[in-house]
Amino acid sequence: MQPYEKFKKFGPEAMSEEELLAIMIRTGTKEKDSLALAKQILEMIPEHNLLGLFHCKWQDLLRIDGIGEVKAIKIMCIAELSKRISKTQAQKRLKFNHPATVAEYYMESMRHLEQERVLLIILDKKLGFMNDLELSKGTISASLLSPREIFISALKENAVQIMLLHNHPSGDPTPSEEDILVTRKIYKLSKLLDLPLIDHIIIGDNRYISLHEEGVI
Repeated sequence: MQPYEKFKKFGPEAMSEEELLAIMIRTGTKEKDSLALAKQILEMIPEHNLLGLFHCKWQDLLRIDGIGEVKAIKIMCIAELSKRISKTQAQKRLKFNHPATVAEYYMESMRHLEQERVLLIILDKKLGFMNDLELSKGTISASLLSPREIFISALKENAVQIMLLHNHPSGDPTPSEEDILVTRKIYKLSKLLDLPLIDHIIIGDNRYISLHEEGVI
């Protein structure tokens, strides 16, 4: 049974990742049908599953005979849509006094990144979300975080409270010694400026650590 017919008869839940991808590809070549192309795409990805698409660029898919620009871009749009759907669902449960909900909200957009990124979350006096800003993008093992830049950015946004969040590309959210030292420094400065840092959350691969929950601040 072809993927399209299987979808109509049994629904998307019954489909394999290869079959779902084959439907999006639609057509193959003389030598390979869409299912064979889908299998080749998944085999090309180190993880061998759809999550691996987050680590691809659309140009990478062009190496596969039968995948042109239109198909490659469409496939990457599917990956981006899934990320945004997950984030929208998490937004309904987002509460900044509950680190788990914050981690869930940012998880899909950050856990696949290959470099460290630091976000500054701007909050009002009732812990309401106002904005988030990317402060730095580092190497695969470290990022630059300037307390001066944090507070200048926060004051420009009229922040009343702030939160920091960054990812560990290794997938392990365990804080480094540098993470702890910098966080404590920023926390002390935030109290002096009456602009409290309420938490610093580290995102791993489907895991997180709240430095507030860990007693670091």
